[in-house]
Amino acid sequence: MYKNVNKQIIMDAFKSASVAYIHYLSFMLCFGALVFERISLKANPSRKEAISMVAADIIYGLAGVALLISGIYRVIKFGQGSEFYTHNPIFWTKIVIFALVGSLSLYPTVTYILWAIPLSKGKLPAVTANLVSRLRLIINIELLGFSFIPFFASLMARGVGAH
Repeated sequence: MYKNVNKQIIMDAFKSASVAYIHYLSFMLCFGALVFERISLKANPSRKEAISMVAADIIYGLAGVALLISGIYRVIKFGQGSEFYTHNPIFWTKIVIFALVGSLSLYPTVTYILWAIPLSKGKLPAVTANLVSRLRLIINIELLGFSFIPFFASLMARGVGAH
C-alpha cells in the first residue's frame, strides 16, 4: 500500500512538473519567436528571410496554443485549484494581457500567411517600409505585454490579489 501511494505521489508530481515545464517552455518560445520576428523585420526581405519570418510565426502560434492549453491544465488540474485563480484579479489581468497579445498577433500572422502565397510561387512578398513600421510597433507592444505576464504570475505566487 505504501509503495503504491508513494508511486502515485511521484507520478502526480511528475505530471504537474511536466505541465509546468511545457508552460514555461512555451512562454519562452513565444517570446523568442517574437524577438526573432522583431529583429529580422525589414523591407524587401530575401526569400530565406521571408521564409524564416513565416517559420518564426508558426513557432509562435504553436507555442501560444501550448501555452494556453498548459495554462488551462495548470488552473484546472495541477495548480492551486481553480478557485485560487478565478477569484484573483491579478490572474484576470494576466489573462487579459495574454488575450490582447494574442489578438494583436493576428495582424502579423495574416501578413505572414499572405507572404506565403508569393513564396510558394517562387516570388518575394512585397514588404514596404510602412508595413515594417506597423509590424514592428505591433510586435513591440506584444513583447511589452508578454514581459508583464511573469511579473503578474510572481505577484500571484506571493498571494497578491488573493481574498
